[in-house]
Amino acid sequence: VWLVGAGPGDPELLTLKAVRAIRAATVLLVDDLVGDAVLRYARRSARIVHVGKRGGCRSTPQAFIEQLMLREALAGARVVRLKGGDPFIFGRGGEEAASLRAHGVHVEVVNGITAGLAAATSIGAPLTHRDHAHGVMLVTGHAKDEATTLDWGVLGAAAAQGLTLVIYMGVSQAARLQAGLLDALPASTPLAIVQHASTARQRSALTTLGGLMDTLAREDLGSPAVLIVGDVLRGLAQ
Repeated sequence: VWLVGAGPGDPELLTLKAVRAIRAATVLLVDDLVGDAVLRYARRSARIVHVGKRGGCRSTPQAFIEQLMLREALAGARVVRLKGGDPFIFGRGGEEAASLRAHGVHVEVVNGITAGLAAATSIGAPLTHRDHAHGVMLVTGHAKDEATTLDWGVLGAAAAQGLTLVIYMGVSQAARLQAGLLDALPASTPLAIVQHASTARQRSALTTLGGLMDTLAREDLGSPAVLIVGDVLRGLAQ
């Protein structure tokens, strides 16, 4: 089984290794956020199974996906699990690889450009910059369960030390994360919202941490979107 990162949506951002894996597959299990243009690389005889995984939406159960991959692989299929972004960055690739390896199935992981990187680049923002950021934190606003909810105040304190904060699946938790981050960061902290990064449907807005909720409502921005918080956004055109 290949766990393949399809990138953020633009098919030109696929790696050569990803294209080779897609072309070799006899069965492809495809996430919702993988665009049709990516699937053009699949052979005509390949069986394509859509197994949507979207935070806040009705999704194919993860256990079912893992069982389907295992069944197809043991039947001799060349299986590609095609995921938006990168399999190992909020893509459940770690869970899937562990499940397959536990049953003796060989797994190869093909990296893809993660949405956070593509979102920042699309608006001209570096995630790190010698003058503004010493590093970057990638976090998800969509916790597995309530017990794993992040302490946004702690993350805000870390960001205040010079780290860029990149938040995946954060729109549904925007009010909570805004309140927590404001415990440690000024309301004037730059913030960007990038929806459908790298695709023809991309929309974005530059605002501040204090203006997050108003901007989401005014610009009618929603999931799938990446939130970027930090001084690397300073100086960008509105």
